[in-house]
Amino acid sequence: MNKTLTFLKSRIGQQADESASHLMRWLNPTLLAADEGKITLEFTVRHEMTNPIGILHGGTTAAIMDDSIGAAVFSYGESYFYSTINLVVDYFGRAAIGEKIIAEAFVIKKGKQLIHGQCEIWNADKTRMLAKGISNLLKTELKKPE
Repeated sequence: MNKTLTFLKSRIGQQADESASHLMRWLNPTLLAADEGKITLEFTVRHEMTNPIGILHGGTTAAIMDDSIGAAVFSYGESYFYSTINLVVDYFGRAAIGEKIIAEAFVIKKGKQLIHGQCEIWNADKTRMLAKGISNLLKTELKKPE
């Protein structure tokens, strides 16, 4: 098992206050599960995450997907950073302030330069899919600190 995955597994049941991602810390999910190439997070919809009618903003949904897929990629413990080069989101449902939502992100294909990932966002009991997204990430030349 890699050091990154060991760290993630040690954080199961905890919030993202030690995430390397500033956005993930702001979104503040609870880590439910982590495996190599897969992550499950629970978010609580807060007022500042919503649109004017009080439901989860589409941009926030996209941000949750982007960072969740990024975390799934991060779980491999690679030496280099990856950067999102596209994100396609389909919206199916809504979530209101105070609701909990589940993001399940996983890597579909990991190549030498490109990684293709997917994220599904569900209501708390996983009976209703709220959104689904796919993304491609490109390996950068930026090396992670040890």
